[in-house]
Amino acid sequence: MTKRNVLIGGRLFFGLLTLVAVGTQLTVHIGLGFDPWNFFSYFTNLSNIFASVVLLISGYRVLVGKRPSELDDATRGTATIAMAVVGLVFGALLAGQDLGSLLPWVNFVVHYLMPVVMVADWLFQPPRSRLTIKHLWYWLLYPVAYLVYSLIRGSFVNWYAYWFIDPMRAGGWGGVAVFAVAISIGFLAVSLAMLGLGNKLERQVSY
Repeated sequence: MTKRNVLIGGRLFFGLLTLVAVGTQLTVHIGLGFDPWNFFSYFTNLSNIFASVVLLISGYRVLVGKRPSELDDATRGTATIAMAVVGLVFGALLAGQDLGSLLPWVNFVVHYLMPVVMVADWLFQPPRSRLTIKHLWYWLLYPVAYLVYSLIRGSFVNWYAYWFIDPMRAGGWGGVAVFAVAISIGFLAVSLAMLGLGNKLERQVSY
């Protein structure tokens, strides 16, 4: 099997697997009478859906031999960094928490497998464009927008997807700010690492 076939097959397989995992959990969520809006307010769910779409589109592009643009590479970087942070934050802050109705196999896919898959994909097939510091701002737009959305919505509906952004559970707004800064530093560190490796490593598949 050629490296090209590995890249195509891997991206399509894991992209579809992720959609199946998220879709299955959504079905469970709705079946238990939970609010669908809350389901789509989890950074994990949004990031996994985002990553699956990126994998499917980029896998198709390799299949048809279409070269990625700078925007394509930057977008894949956004999904990769988001998923890497999903894995890191889950391991550091959520691994010991009660996951409620989350199915064990879905938990494995969205919190463990896909962060590894996205980083491995980035390292196996680095961006074609040379990325610069300006792309860091592009990559940070998504998590910042999510945080703003979560805090505004949470203040209205009194529901937060994660305890560390809930003022009542994180020690007030000061606690939320501390966790937000810490996670932002994590995002920045991962972004710098992916940026450096992406520019340094050799692409395995030419197209």
